[in-house]
Amino acid sequence: MTKIKICGIRTEEQAIAAARAGADFIGLVFAPSARQVTPDVALKIRAVLKRRKTKTETVGVFVNVHADTINRVTELCGLDRVQLSGDEPWEYCHDIKRPIIKCIRVSRNSPPGQVMKDIDYGMRILKGREIVILLDTSVPERYGGTGGTFDWELAGPIAREFPVVIAGGLTPDNVAQAIKIIEPWGVDVSTGVETGGTKDMKKIKKFIEAVRKADAGTR
Repeated sequence: MTKIKICGIRTEEQAIAAARAGADFIGLVFAPSARQVTPDVALKIRAVLKRRKTKTETVGVFVNVHADTINRVTELCGLDRVQLSGDEPWEYCHDIKRPIIKCIRVSRNSPPGQVMKDIDYGMRILKGREIVILLDTSVPERYGGTGGTFDWELAGPIAREFPVVIAGGLTPDNVAQAIKIIEPWGVDVSTGVETGGTKDMKKIKKFIEAVRKADAGTR
């Protein structure tokens, strides 16, 4: 089944609702953003999920932060994974203690071969580490949460070689198409399940239902 990550969760209520709806991961953003949370809030969210014995994992989203800071925050909050959404080089990943989701930003002009070469390099030097690749839309001076898509046809060959999560512009209405074209390891949504900048529980449920229906039809 396609893994589902709901990113930009900011409250315990949102986290519980996403977990109940079937999210595999929730993203807690520590980078400067309208969706940013503090370690105290993240700790409370992680605690409530643990108390309710959900299987939903927590992912800390960081941008261009020193590895020691990331490791300290993830340990404090009990996070399951780290998402690197900045310009961190592959070598930097050696210093991160948790499993990693490494963001690669792509545009409509990104050559799949070059992207695959870059990912292959990272996977080789990090052999033995648990690494998932997140492909997101490239927007100048933006690190995620853009709400824009990239050419999904570019991602298909990459997803056949590596565990890939697709992000950027996904919504309950188009996620099934993305899954059909790419057949990714997972999908990631934030803006696409919001109304007025706030997570919309009906949209989250609709998004997850659309993914599961797509899985039933394509896998």
